[in-house]
Amino acid sequence: MRALGRISRKPCRIYFTGGTTAVLIGWRKSTVDVDLKIEPELDELFREMPEIKERMKINIELAAPSDFIPSLPGWQERSRFIGDEGKISFFHYDPYSQALSKIERRHQQDLLDVKAMFDQGLIEKSKLLSLFREIEPQLIKYPAIDPKSFKKAVLQFVEEVQGSQN
Repeated sequence: MRALGRISRKPCRIYFTGGTTAVLIGWRKSTVDVDLKIEPELDELFREMPEIKERMKINIELAAPSDFIPSLPGWQERSRFIGDEGKISFFHYDPYSQALSKIERRHQQDLLDVKAMFDQGLIEKSKLLSLFREIEPQLIKYPAIDPKSFKKAVLQFVEEVQGSQN
């Protein structure tokens, strides 16, 4: 965050997602890469990223839930503020967006992450289902997603989490 903050000459927001959120909030000890989204995109940051990656020996990926599923309404307002470095404000990308994109992928680590989000109170079942219903009509614009199996995975996950909390 400091390295990027020293570079930016213009204000922007950087949203961390995936394993980066998991590590920073504390339910995981490590991640293979730092996934982030920059708004607005600034060429000065992109130019310096290869050097930062090399110097810090980390992998930086430009990836966010909105690359894989429709953007959830209100995602920016639900993104949790982390702090400022220079002209950059850092946030955790909306936990509901992260949860739904992880459920859609159905990788074991992703599902464990979503369970941790529930356990830590970052997401609620009813809100997750409501937001899924809002994006459901837009899923046809994402050919890699099978809307029926995605819906089934969301409902199944919520049911499993609900069962484990009883």
